Amino acid sequence: MLGLMQDQPLLISSLIEFAERHHGGGQIVSRRVEGDVHRYTYVDAARRARQVANALASLDLGFGDRVATLAWNGYRHFELYFGVSGSGRVLHTINPRLHPDQIAWIVNHAEDRVLCFDLSFLPLVQAIHGQCPGLKHYIALCAAEQLPADSGVPGLCSYEAWMGARDDRYVWPRFDENTASSLCYTSGTTGNPKGALYSHRSTLLHAYGAALPDAMGLSARDAVLPVVPMFHVNAWGIPYAACLTGAKLVFPGPALDGRSVFELLEAEQVTYAAGVPTVWQMLLAHMKPAGLRFSSLKRTVIGGSACPPAMIQAFRDDYGVEVLHAWGMTEMSPLGTVCTLKNKHQALDDAGQMQVRLKQGRAIFGVDMKIVDDDGGELPWDGQTFGNLLVRGPWVIREYFKGEGGDPLQDGWFPTGDVATIDAEGYMQITDRSKDVIKSGGEWISSIDVENLAVAHPAVAMAACIGVPHPKWDERPIVMVTLKPGATLTREELLAFYQGKIAKWQIPDDVLFVDTIPLGATGKILKTLLRNNLKNYRLPGL
Repeated sequence: MLGLMQDQPLLISSLIEFAERHHGGGQIVSRRVEGDVHRYTYVDAARRARQVANALASLDLGFGDRVATLAWNGYRHFELYFGVSGSGRVLHTINPRLHPDQIAWIVNHAEDRVLCFDLSFLPLVQAIHGQCPGLKHYIALCAAEQLPADSGVPGLCSYEAWMGARDDRYVWPRFDENTASSLCYTSGTTGNPKGALYSHRSTLLHAYGAALPDAMGLSARDAVLPVVPMFHVNAWGIPYAACLTGAKLVFPGPALDGRSVFELLEAEQVTYAAGVPTVWQMLLAHMKPAGLRFSSLKRTVIGGSACPPAMIQAFRDDYGVEVLHAWGMTEMSPLGTVCTLKNKHQALDDAGQMQVRLKQGRAIFGVDMKIVDDDGGELPWDGQTFGNLLVRGPWVIREYFKGEGGDPLQDGWFPTGDVATIDAEGYMQITDRSKDVIKSGGEWISSIDVENLAVAHPAVAMAACIGVPHPKWDERPIVMVTLKPGATLTREELLAFYQGKIAKWQIPDDVLFVDTIPLGATGKILKTLLRNNLKNYRLPGL
């Protein structure tokens, strides 16, 4: 016997309709590429999203056709989130930090028909348009008078001219909630990127999960600043969760330096922010020398890569900001875990609570996870045993776009490529990426632990640990570090800093001081490149 409830499909258009109807006066503030600050409401955004849908219809795009974006976080990009997906097309957000050849490959693989881009990416579009014959329409996210006289891009038109003249009356179509809504490619650090094709259903369920109190916990009382890019797994779903809750949205545009982010946080009285550790490192580096304080910020979600304990402590102890450590993947839409405390943890002292907060957290409803050995056998949740982390759930992919890479699942579970522990309370902690864990004398060394301790040294700005060959121990760790401006540090001083903090056999065998550590398109350390650059390196004494 079936239940007798109404059958209302979970569609992305329902989010912007809800925000317009129930949070219409909620603000959306954007620092634009043009340099000024733009502000309007959910009512305005919904109206313009309908104009986008009508404008897309004028291009004779079919149901499911892909519309690509190369854009910063801003209100026009936000409108495309709903105008494209809500009308039954697929929004394809592209990471502009990738190499032009890789972007061209992605555009062609996705079979994009339209490309909408911020003018700051015009040189990139000029570089790729000749390699992308399937692109038929180019739209610059600007006003007509801001179009360059000779762009070199065929048929280029302005977003405001393209959609601004369209009727703002539009009835969002109803269709199967499993219909594709958006497409995001992995960063492709090895081989070609692969596409994660999200559905309306998966996106709505993810928004519900993200908004839960023990997850991101967004509400209509928050002003949220997603520093995490809208081209990086849909800004971790925050634009959708903000519509669902009515939170004020503050978009930083292209200005992601510490000073610009701090000024926007203060000007808009942001209570909640989200981004990767490298962004917050720049923010704290700007604030500390100037003696600056937050007047409104209460919480920040940090993910994308492991957050150093020193950063969590600095936010908490120096600025009174709670850090929510989070973990996820492009293949997971991306949210998997968030580290919030349980009731039993309230009685712990600060040090005890910190031991919990250092973990990536516990699964939110909608995500199941387990750790297994190399033979697929499930391992215990004791907080000590580490194994390969597998996940499943309604917003986890079952296969990549166009079947690239074959069937990725293991008995219905998606292998994340992470090595992790899970404790008895369900808190997961990433030990390492499976390809980055260092195997020394039959024991595993976490490169993340080595890096976090290095960054805890007051002179160190950033650290990267890799394993290098050793004739006796198979591999031994070395650590590369960049120093803070004006700081000095010797190899011996840093190695001494490790003493007593980790086992002696886990201490790196060498320290290399470098000017920069290479980061990928999503802010993660490019360890493959580091290994390649150091392929001729030999440990001291060998």
